[in-house]
Amino acid sequence: MAAASETHFRTCPFCEATCGLRVEVAGGEVVSIRGDEDDVLSQGFICPKAFGLKELRADSDRLRAPLVRRDGELREATWEEAFAEIDSRVGPILERDGRDAVAVYAGNPTAHNLAAMIYLRVFLRALGSRNIYTASSVDQMPKHFSAGHMFGHWTSIPIPDIDRTDHLLIWGANPLVSNGSLLTAPDMRGRIRRIRERGGKVVVIDPRRTRTAEHASEHHFIRPGTDALALFALVATLFEEGLADPGPMADLCAGIDDVERLAAEFAPERVADACGIPAPGLRRMARELATAERAAVYGRIGTTVQEFGTLASWLVDVLNVLSGGLDRPGGAVFTKAAAGQSNSTGVMGRGRGAAAGRWASRVRGLPEVLGELPVSALAEEIETPGEGQVRALVTIAGNPLVSTPNAGRLERAVAGLDFMVSFDIYVNETSRHADVILPAPDPLARSHYDLALYQFAARNVANYSPPVFELEETLLSEEEVLLRLTGIVTGQGPDADTDAIDDAVAGALIAREVGAAGSAIEGRDPAEIAAELEPRRGPERVLDLMLRVGAHGDGFGARPGGLTLERLEASPHGIDLGAHEPRLPDVLRTPSGKIELAPEPITRDVDRLRARLDAGAWNGAGPEMVLVGRRQLRSNNSWMHNLNALVKGKDRCTALVNPLDAERLGLADGGRVRLRSAAGAFEAPVEVSDEMMPGVVSVPHGWGHDADGVKLRVAAAHAGVNSNLATDETAVDAPSGNAVLNGIPVELEPVPAEVVA
Repeated sequence: MAAASETHFRTCPFCEATCGLRVEVAGGEVVSIRGDEDDVLSQGFICPKAFGLKELRADSDRLRAPLVRRDGELREATWEEAFAEIDSRVGPILERDGRDAVAVYAGNPTAHNLAAMIYLRVFLRALGSRNIYTASSVDQMPKHFSAGHMFGHWTSIPIPDIDRTDHLLIWGANPLVSNGSLLTAPDMRGRIRRIRERGGKVVVIDPRRTRTAEHASEHHFIRPGTDALALFALVATLFEEGLADPGPMADLCAGIDDVERLAAEFAPERVADACGIPAPGLRRMARELATAERAAVYGRIGTTVQEFGTLASWLVDVLNVLSGGLDRPGGAVFTKAAAGQSNSTGVMGRGRGAAAGRWASRVRGLPEVLGELPVSALAEEIETPGEGQVRALVTIAGNPLVSTPNAGRLERAVAGLDFMVSFDIYVNETSRHADVILPAPDPLARSHYDLALYQFAARNVANYSPPVFELEETLLSEEEVLLRLTGIVTGQGPDADTDAIDDAVAGALIAREVGAAGSAIEGRDPAEIAAELEPRRGPERVLDLMLRVGAHGDGFGARPGGLTLERLEASPHGIDLGAHEPRLPDVLRTPSGKIELAPEPITRDVDRLRARLDAGAWNGAGPEMVLVGRRQLRSNNSWMHNLNALVKGKDRCTALVNPLDAERLGLADGGRVRLRSAAGAFEAPVEVSDEMMPGVVSVPHGWGHDADGVKLRVAAAHAGVNSNLATDETAVDAPSGNAVLNGIPVELEPVPAEVVA
């Protein structure tokens, strides 16, 4: 007799779209995964990645017990043995070399994980190391840097009001593939289609005619690395032609005159040749943006992972201000998230601002931003002797030996560590070097709430998913693992009382809230609040607290009818909290209470941009070919490549080149090419297409699964190449320290057929 089936509603954890899923389960296994038509945000939309959840649960390569290195080999061990090994190895390093001798790298899956979002911070604070690194510094740190200095908080990032705008300028983003990024918006294809159906316009700026560009009203190629020049040209046009009009924001802005002065040197006629967009086209873009009734500018990874990422990120929002689109329906708006949002609670309209550079990396002096150092510095911090040298590394849901610049150097550096721990689901390119690997659960065996991603949602929503399955007997929950690690680095040993640590975490959060000016529970009795959270524990206890003191919460009775976790549990499709509404000046946390339109930590980098332009860096004196990455719908992270549903079909790890470049360089479609940079070299299959701008070659990020010791059978059969073998860890965006992964000068040469054979 067939097992009875059950239906579970779930938020997909694979990317920033947070699509609602309808998961059918029978006999302890996933039968089917479909879109949840009643989900408050995605309304039935899903992409192919969602089907990977079924394969991931069944994947025989997924770790189900800890591994400990014995006699040079990783061997299965008990949890007690694994934690005892960590305690015996990490303790002496901390005692001998200090807290900074232990580094941590966290990958971006932590942003999709409720327990990790809460307890990773607990572990990092307990560790007390300045050597903290995350995937943010190979991705989005310039946007945090610019938003923090303009609006006073790192996550006060304006997003396009995609469902109400009439004119959307998309710069260096491919949201039809990423499903939004720093923009939580499922079904971007449908959303963009609806802009055009209501008579609006969508313009895409990208060195590749992407899937998004194909559905846009128009597309313009741009030379990689010159985005700040072109954005400055639009700003200059607004001022020159009297179109700069912040509207109601004018009195709230500081530094408009400074921006006008800086932009005057970057008129369209001066930068057109460098960026590859004719001056009339740049001027027309500026005019159309300024005269549209409801317009927004959206920039993403193409604007951040380049030499002038902070300037480009800043200028996107300068344009949103000067075109009158900031904080208005259909423009660039601020989400009001239900939980964990610092800019929607407390004292409104003014604050301490965002401080960066509180410390710097030991070797190169790269700046701290958001409590972490740029991962481009990690290899040298391991290699270079002296006080503060990194001697141990903990990686959490990350694969930096694939995803960070000059991956070859980092691999050599990691081999020289005294000790390494990885908290991961696989033995991958990074974790294969670990002395201990701690396995993580199947995503369907943990609860889910997108604390990070709802900060940037296209609509204010909240959605909680309980676990679909019980935790496998051989595994521990993420919170238990992170609390055990916290116990070790605080000297409590491998058998620390994690319940007591968890109680202390919750107690500290409650105490902070009742002591915070403007909090919904300011001045309340902490014991009373703690009692109202019982009997919840772990991430659910903290989430309930965050929801109830958040902007939409019940304030523990102060705002009857407000959000609680109990309400979310009774709403399996989520709760719609409404469309975006104006939030300025309340959202500001700058000391001045103003939008700082020309903050000095950003504008001082304009001299460097001007010098590069004056030197003709992009006008014939630059490299013949440059390398950029590209997004792929089925592949957000390297670990997804071990799921057959996400890698089947034609080879997607190719070197994409324009036909003119292919002819000039002797490259044939389907042949192979060797790419060489100052940092390294690799070979890749050639794909010839006029969707690529001449002078630019594109290779996707996150591949290269042919390393010895990796236990990823599906990924090994679709190994691809690691494009970060050719990226340069010494090249960073100066203000934020973010890695430069686009615009890498490379030489291309065909690999002879007889060598391939």
